[in-house]
Amino acid sequence: MAFVSLRHRFPGAADGWARFDGPSGTQVVDTAITAVTDWLSDGSNGCGGGYFDAAHRCDELLQRARATVGTLFHADPAGVCFGANMTTITFAVSRAVGATLRPGDRIVGTRLDHDANVSPWMLAAQQAGAEHVLAPFDPATCTLQPEHVIELIDERTRWVTLPGASNLLGTVPDLRPIIDAAHAVGARVFVDAVALAPHLPIDIAALGCDAMVTSPYKWYAPHSGMLWMQPDLLESLPLYKVRPADAGGPRRFETGMPNYEAIAGVDAAARFLLEEGMERIAAAEAALFQPLLTGLQAIPGVTVWGVQGMAGRTPTAAFTVSGRTPAEVSQALAAQKVAVWDGHNYAVEAVGQLGLAESGGVVRAGISRYLEPNDVERLLSGVAQLSGR
Repeated sequence: MAFVSLRHRFPGAADGWARFDGPSGTQVVDTAITAVTDWLSDGSNGCGGGYFDAAHRCDELLQRARATVGTLFHADPAGVCFGANMTTITFAVSRAVGATLRPGDRIVGTRLDHDANVSPWMLAAQQAGAEHVLAPFDPATCTLQPEHVIELIDERTRWVTLPGASNLLGTVPDLRPIIDAAHAVGARVFVDAVALAPHLPIDIAALGCDAMVTSPYKWYAPHSGMLWMQPDLLESLPLYKVRPADAGGPRRFETGMPNYEAIAGVDAAARFLLEEGMERIAAAEAALFQPLLTGLQAIPGVTVWGVQGMAGRTPTAAFTVSGRTPAEVSQALAAQKVAVWDGHNYAVEAVGQLGLAESGGVVRAGISRYLEPNDVERLLSGVAQLSGR
C-alpha cells in the first residue's frame, strides 16, 4: 500500500516540527477544531436539560457523541461517559470501587502499566485494607505473559487492571485469557486503552472487559477523557456524585457540567477515525514505523527497548543512546525541531523493572497520522549524529 499523507488535515502539524510526541498528546484534526469553534460561536454553548434550543443541542450532542464513540469501539453507547482525562476518570472509578472493597480482597495489576492505572488502585486498596499486587513482564522481550497475571488471580480478586498497550514500550498484551480468568472467579476487569486506541481497532464487545478508559486527546481530539463501563456496573457502582445529579445512566458518572465544546471535538475526531478506518490508519502508521524501528536498531550505540519486530506492538519506540542521557538526546533533537519525550513517561514500574530509573529512563518516539517519511529520516539522522556514527 502506498503511503498517503494526511498532514493537511492537521493545522498544528504545519509548523516545521517533526512531531513524534504523539503518545503524550496528538495534534487535533481539522474537523474537531471546526466542531469546537462552531460550538463556541454559533449559540450552541449552554447547558442541557432545558426547554430552549441551545439546551436541546447540548442534550443532542451528548447522545450523538456517545453513539459515535460506541460505534468506534463496538460498545453499548449507554456505557459511554466523558470526563477530564484518563487519570481523573480512573481515580473516580477506583474511589467508587474502594468503597466496595473489604480487608482480604485483592486487586491485580501489572508493571507494564502507566502509573495512572497503578496508583489509583493501590490507594483504593490501601484505604480499604485490601491487597494490591502487580504482575511482572518479561524484561528481555518486554512482553506481558498472560500466565504471570493469571497466577495472581484467585477467589479473593475483585478487580484486574490491565494495559491495552504500554505507553512506554508499545507492547500490546494478549488480554483475553486474563479477562476470562478474572471473570471465572467473579472479578471485574478495567482496561487502560489510552496507548492502544489511536493505533489499532478496539472491539469492546469481543474483548469482554467490564470497563475501558481512553484519552481522546491522544486520538486527535481536544484534551478530554472517556470511560466505557458495562451499563449494569455503571448503575450499581457507588459513584461519588452530587445529590441532584442523574441517578442512572452515563450522566451519573459525569460529575458537574460537561465540557460540551471538547465533547463536540471528540465526536468529530471519532468520526474521523471511523471514516479513515482503523485498519488503514494502522497500515499507514506501520509504513512509517517499520523504517523507524529498523533504522534505530541499525545505529551503533542505540538500544531499542521493547518488542523487536512489528508484531504485537503499537508504533511507539523507546530507546537509549550510549554515552548520552535520554534528556540530552531529547534536548539535542528538539534543537533540530524533532519532538520526542524522555524519562519514565509515567511508566515508573516498567522503567524500574528494566533497571533504567537511575539512568534517566528512555527516549520515546511515537508515530501519529500526520507524520511523513522525511520526519522519520530527520529523527534517524539526528540520533545517528548523537551516537557519533
